[in-house]
Amino acid sequence: MDNKFSKIRHYGAPVLLVIIFFSLGFYFGKDRRLEIEKVVGISGKETAVETTADFSPFWKVWNKINEKYPSASKISDQDKVYGAIQGLVASLDDPYSVYFDPEETKSFKEDIAGNFEGVGMEVGLKDKFLTVIAPLKDTPAYRAGIKPGDKILKIDETSTSGLSVEEAIKLIRGQKGTSVMLTIARAGENKPREIKIVRDTINIPTLDTELRADGIFVIRLYSFSSNSANLFRIALKEFTEAKTDKLLLDLRGNPGGYLSAAIDMASWFIDSGKIVVTEDYGNNQEAEVFRSRGYDVFNDKLKFVILIDGGSASASEILAGALQSHGRAKLVGTQSFGKGSVQEMIDITPTTSLKITVAKWLTPDGISISEKGLTPDYVVELTEKDAAAKKDPQLDKAVELLLNW
Repeated sequence: MDNKFSKIRHYGAPVLLVIIFFSLGFYFGKDRRLEIEKVVGISGKETAVETTADFSPFWKVWNKINEKYPSASKISDQDKVYGAIQGLVASLDDPYSVYFDPEETKSFKEDIAGNFEGVGMEVGLKDKFLTVIAPLKDTPAYRAGIKPGDKILKIDETSTSGLSVEEAIKLIRGQKGTSVMLTIARAGENKPREIKIVRDTINIPTLDTELRADGIFVIRLYSFSSNSANLFRIALKEFTEAKTDKLLLDLRGNPGGYLSAAIDMASWFIDSGKIVVTEDYGNNQEAEVFRSRGYDVFNDKLKFVILIDGGSASASEILAGALQSHGRAKLVGTQSFGKGSVQEMIDITPTTSLKITVAKWLTPDGISISEKGLTPDYVVELTEKDAAAKKDPQLDKAVELLLNW
């Protein structure tokens, strides 16, 4: 599973495929060199791009590959173009901006549609390591013991060093019933461990609820899917019918989902018009501000705690960050993952596409989720020793706060 639950925008009109084709060089003034690139689209139309970059090394490498590489004749010019574009996107040094060739485009669109088989975990790049954001509940990865924060060193016999997220996903996913061996490094362990996972059809869970004997109503939200906002509304109705003022929302291991779902959920607790999240586009365009829809049915007497950890990402961070910023909830747990960027999915040709980061999410306090993630009001670790003993100090702290509010 990949980062498919980040906000993705689809553009219907095909965008011209840029084929790097050096044509002319001009000199302006003494030292400024202007190179004109010929841009060829699938429709055959042409336009010009001005750049001061020197493309002669590119073409020298192209020619030397054809001249020197033993199997150069087996690699089509089109595949070289795909490789060049992937290198161009990689120069952004952004793990979430990726150029998809035809096979990768098909795979990605299948994931967006939710039709996939694999192990059921969200992965991303963190500190240049392929890292598990979170395994989804009751999936093969979850049952095999994969944890948020696990660094994946090898997929079967392939080292993940230098792999993009999409390349890694291609190796991890596979047909139901087949297996994949992951070599992982886990915080607090001296040596890597191998975990074998048998792939299956992935059904993405959404939420469940519980009314505890102590009067605390618990909502465990596992993803921000297309129907999660409606299910959350139903869960809040259960909460009000329970006649309690103590609400616990567990977002641990929730890798995110639809932005609209996070906005809708936040709107139950935040006054109309107040900021939920801001999309910062830098100098490219004016920032877009998303505000509460103003359902706001709960008064200041609500006792509200949210659990987060390193597996809480994307829409989880938007929701938790907004409620923390507006003083509507206390956060307990550990630092969130820090997946706070917005991607657009752009069709380059009918069979290729570009997923590119266009903005960063800021909390109502102006904190960049991508850069820092969220810091809980109460930092509480959950160790392997705790898990083995079936203890949950994070939950215990949340319960303590709610009962002594």
